[in-house]
Amino acid sequence: MRNFVSDIVFCILLLLSVSLIFGASEIIKSLVNTGESFLKSSSYSWIIRLCLNLLSYATVLLPGYLIYKYVRHTKYIQRGGKGCIPKLVHLCFVGHCETGLLDSSSYASTPSNHNQRTFTQDALLLLYCFFGLQISYLTWGYLQEKIMTQDYQDAGGSKERFQDSQFLVFINRILAFLMSGLYLIIQRQPQHKAPLYKYAFCSLSNIMSSWCQYEALKYVSFPTQVLAKASKIIPVMLMGKLVSHSTYEYYEYVTAILISIGMTLFMLDSSDYKSGGATTVSGIILLGAMSLFQQSSFPLICSFMMKYPRFIVDCLLISICSASGQLYIFYTISKFGPVTFVIMMTIRQGLAILLSCLIYHHSVTVIGIIGILVVFGSVFLRTYCNNRLRAIRRRRAAANSIKD
Repeated sequence: MRNFVSDIVFCILLLLSVSLIFGASEIIKSLVNTGESFLKSSSYSWIIRLCLNLLSYATVLLPGYLIYKYVRHTKYIQRGGKGCIPKLVHLCFVGHCETGLLDSSSYASTPSNHNQRTFTQDALLLLYCFFGLQISYLTWGYLQEKIMTQDYQDAGGSKERFQDSQFLVFINRILAFLMSGLYLIIQRQPQHKAPLYKYAFCSLSNIMSSWCQYEALKYVSFPTQVLAKASKIIPVMLMGKLVSHSTYEYYEYVTAILISIGMTLFMLDSSDYKSGGATTVSGIILLGAMSLFQQSSFPLICSFMMKYPRFIVDCLLISICSASGQLYIFYTISKFGPVTFVIMMTIRQGLAILLSCLIYHHSVTVIGIIGILVVFGSVFLRTYCNNRLRAIRRRRAAANSIKD
């Protein structure tokens, strides 16, 4: 009987949360419609779109958080119960492991079969991962810039530019879901153990970072976007110092300063998007930082697709490249580790800037090129120093264990 009451409480919490968020989104949309002419001309209209996006994901996060607090307070899981709702709650907050809520159990890493491969096999596998990553993400970057910055033309000669970043995130994630599901069917995987709520944090950050990437291209050039992503270590270090009180090595501060200098050289010298300071600031903020139904954008998108069929092909291609790139990321890290992966992706970022400048004719002078080299040189230096420091610590730990 108590579980039945709890199930009703879950439904009430869900309905109240969704109703509250829907009402807030409707208020924001009414305000947006009132000031529509202002928003179209404003460089900060992305803030409204960001708020609607966050409200969209809150329709899942808010009821999930309230149910989580209720489950902990009432000891719902400990009481057990039959039916689909108790099983779903158990899957979301406990999973298939024996740990309780928010227990941070350490999972043993899967043993690597790196030593079982010959040098030739290692070289071929490395080339496979390298070219897989480069082809997937260079094509993805090319299409990303094409969709967000270039006009589509129909048979009658009329031109229009696609504006809805959220739809691109949506279609990318749907296709990634289908491809990962197909991979799981083909490649047998061990039983899933972690509770589902632990994926909410990385999922939200992944989705929002993708939205910010697409949205930022309305305000900054693609080379600027790529360099800003390469410089993400700077905000990471600032937040680590301010929030977590983390300590860093001297070389980490040096490389962060060099990256800042390189970004400054490139930004000051870049001739793209100099029409307004607010525009560039908006793009950089987006790079540092309502569902489609709630935003009522599906009818507009369908109309755009019918008018410009080439857009459908580009959407499918960019989604396939994004999904395959994710699979190559995890495969490369599992086979060669994070250091090799970081080097590959840094090379990819440099090639992406070169490709963008060649195809879309971005002008970069000598000072801008120096800035690019400083940024990527600092990233490589940081990776090298990290690897060397870990090796020295391992040798010291081994020497101390021998003495003991």
